[in-house]
Amino acid sequence: MHAQTDQADTPQVAASSTLALVHYLDTLGLLDRAKVEALIGVTLEALEDPDLRVPASIHYQLWELAEQSTGDPGVGLHAGQVIDPERMGLVGHVFFNCDTLGEAVVQYVRLHRLINESVTLNFEQTPDQAVLTWQPDHPDHYSRQDMDRTLAAALCRTRHFIDRSIEADWLEIAHPEPSYANEYRKLFGGQILFGSGITRIAFSSQHLGQPIPHRNPYVYSAVLKQVNAVLARLQTRKSFSRKVRRLISRQMATDRIDADTLARQCHMSRQTLYRKLKKEGLSFHDLVEQVRKDKALRYVADDQYALGEIAFLLGFSELSAFSRAFKRWTGTAPAQFRANHQSATHDR
Repeated sequence: MHAQTDQADTPQVAASSTLALVHYLDTLGLLDRAKVEALIGVTLEALEDPDLRVPASIHYQLWELAEQSTGDPGVGLHAGQVIDPERMGLVGHVFFNCDTLGEAVVQYVRLHRLINESVTLNFEQTPDQAVLTWQPDHPDHYSRQDMDRTLAAALCRTRHFIDRSIEADWLEIAHPEPSYANEYRKLFGGQILFGSGITRIAFSSQHLGQPIPHRNPYVYSAVLKQVNAVLARLQTRKSFSRKVRRLISRQMATDRIDADTLARQCHMSRQTLYRKLKKEGLSFHDLVEQVRKDKALRYVADDQYALGEIAFLLGFSELSAFSRAFKRWTGTAPAQFRANHQSATHDR
C-alpha cells in the first residue's frame, strides 16, 4: 500500500492534509472514491488515523487530480480558505492553543516536518517584519496547488482564530504568475511577486506579541506531548540528503566540491554515498545543483554581494558561467532578476 511504502527513505506528509483535500472534493460533490483510493493505496477511512503518513509524491498527484476534477487551477487557494476546526491536524491544534502568535509561529516551524517532510520551513525576524520561507528539498517536491493551499490556510486560519485584520506585507511565490493571480492580491494584501524561485511571506512583527484568544492550556499540553513523540520517531530517520546538502553548502565557497571528499566526511565510500542518495531519488550532481540554485536565488535577491562575488561564492570559475547557469535555472539573467526583485521591493 502506497501510504506505507519505503517510509524510511520517502518524504511523507501527514494523512490529515490528504484527508482535508479529500473532504474538500467531497463537499463539492466531485470525489471519485475509487480513483482516489487507487492513487493513495489505502481506504479513505484509513486516512482518519492520526499517525498515518502518505508519500509526498502521492499527495501531490492527488492535487493534480483535484485540479482536473474541479477544472479549477486555483483549487489549492480555494481549499485553503475553508476553515474547519474538526479537520485540523495535530500541529494546527498546537498552533491555536499557544499563548501568543509569536510562540505559535515558532512551534509551527519546529513541527513543520510532521506536516510535510519534503519542504523545509524557516522563520526570520527583523525589528519590523516576520518572514516565513518554504523551500522544497527537491524540485519534484514543489506542488503549486499544495503551496497555494499552505499559504491560504496559514493566513485564513490566523485571521479566523486570532485577528481578522492581519494582512501580508509582501509575498514572494516560487511559481510563475498563474491565470488566477488577482485572487492572491485580494486574499493576502500587500505586494506579490511571482516567479521568485522561492516562497516567502512577510507580515508585521508587531503581530507576534498578540495573545491567542480562546486558547486552552490543557489541550496545548496534551497535544504537544503527542506531537513531540511523533517528531522524535521521525527524527530517528532524518534524511541523509539533508546532511549532505549542509556539507555541500559549507564547502561550496572554500573548496572544489567532489563526491570523494563529501563521502569521507560522511565516513563512507563514494559508492555508498551515491547509493544512499539514489534511495532518496537524488544524484550527487542534482544535490550540488540544488544547493547552488537555492543560494544563488537568495544572494541575487538580497543584493548583499556583487554578481561577481556571488559567482565566486558558488564555486563558478567566472561570472559568465554563473550567468548562464542562473538563466537556465530561472529563465532570467541575474542582473535582470535582481532589478525585478528590487523594483518589487521598492513598491512595497
